[in-house]
Amino acid sequence: MSLLVIGATGTLGRQVVLQALSKGYSVRCLVRNLRKAQFLKEWGAELVYGDLSLPETIPPCLRGITAVIDASTSRPNDPTTMKQVDWDGKLALIEASKIANIKHFVFCSVLNLEQFLDIPLMQMKKGIEIKLKESEIPYTIFRLSGFYQGLIGQYAIPILENQPIWITAENTCVSYMDTQDIAKFCLRTLQLPKTKNQTFFLGGPKGWLSSEIIQLCEQLAGQTAEIKRIPIPFLKFAQQFLSFFEWGQNITDRLAFVEILNVENDFSKSTFDLYKIFKIKSEKIVKLDDYFQDYFIKMLKRLKDINFEDVQKQKNLIL
Repeated sequence: MSLLVIGATGTLGRQVVLQALSKGYSVRCLVRNLRKAQFLKEWGAELVYGDLSLPETIPPCLRGITAVIDASTSRPNDPTTMKQVDWDGKLALIEASKIANIKHFVFCSVLNLEQFLDIPLMQMKKGIEIKLKESEIPYTIFRLSGFYQGLIGQYAIPILENQPIWITAENTCVSYMDTQDIAKFCLRTLQLPKTKNQTFFLGGPKGWLSSEIIQLCEQLAGQTAEIKRIPIPFLKFAQQFLSFFEWGQNITDRLAFVEILNVENDFSKSTFDLYKIFKIKSEKIVKLDDYFQDYFIKMLKRLKDINFEDVQKQKNLIL
């Protein structure tokens, strides 16, 4: 099977590429900047120039392709660019996929988007879901929660650098997930015909409060966090100006969509059924505790090594 991955240089997309290559898939990546995507080529993927904001570049990318995995989301400050990519571009991608007779289209969407259709990006995500269903292309839609990877910049790094951690004033429970595990589901669906033409809500086995994540990081770092709270009304005001998904860029970008990802469902129940459907063992899913533990062990060792080198340099200067 040959795959075209959209958003291959992103946090999720690169995991899809890496795992697909390890499973023997022929992987092609639609990329705007060939130089920045060279690491994908080094892994063994084929790079092809394409830009969702330039619909005419899309059809050539689909030649010889069996399945499409769209893990992309724009993060623009300009709403016009966002429309070009997340609406016009993805409509063009769906149309070109239909003409190319794509056998399976995997689309990564967002959890709880119906509750926030006043936000332009959520409107577009929902609209693309509808257009994909209407296209008659066999599809699978994953509605995703937040990524573990995005929590590093929000919680771990500020603690290690003695910087404040910004959180909302409400206790919001979010079922985060490792992008490596999300990639597993994206690829497994290609092997399971019964998952075609369905929408799945994909989140980790446990919802986490900000306070719980901070406490975990404090224990692992051996340091106390400085906490700053930002009012929910401010975030609601800011939402119309912000994008989603690649958390960690700035404070409002990390916080504005925490309300969208609020977990009201019992994910421990729903994920159990999901694991059965996708034939993925629950013990193979990375837990947030383990993810952070691995990160802090590596970072604290690196900081220790850096401090040792600094001491040695000072001693050499004295001598």
